[in-house]
Amino acid sequence: MTPVPLEWYLMLGAIVFIIGVFGFLTRRNIIMMLISIELMLNGVNISLLALSHYMQDMRGQVLVFFVIACAGAAVAVGLALMIAAFRNKPTSHMDEMDILKG
Repeated sequence: MTPVPLEWYLMLGAIVFIIGVFGFLTRRNIIMMLISIELMLNGVNISLLALSHYMQDMRGQVLVFFVIACAGAAVAVGLALMIAAFRNKPTSHMDEMDILKG
C-alpha cells in the first residue's frame, strides 16, 4: 500500500480553505459566516498537520492545538455577540444589522 502524497493533503487543505472563503464572502447569515471561518481554519490545520508529518516535526501539530483552542474561543465570543445583537433586533443577517451606527 503506497502512502498518500503530501501534495494531496495540501490540495485538500487549499480546497477546504477556498470553500470557507467563498462561504464567508457570499453568505450574509452570521452563523454561516462563523462556520465559514471555521472551515478556513480547518483548511490551514490540514496543511499544518500534513507539513508537520512530512518534516517529522511536532511543532506544527502543537500549533494546530493552539489554532483549535483559539477558534473555539472566537466562536464563543461571536455567538455571544450574535445573541446580544439578536435581543435588540431579531435578525441573523449581517445586511440588516445596523446597531453600531450612530
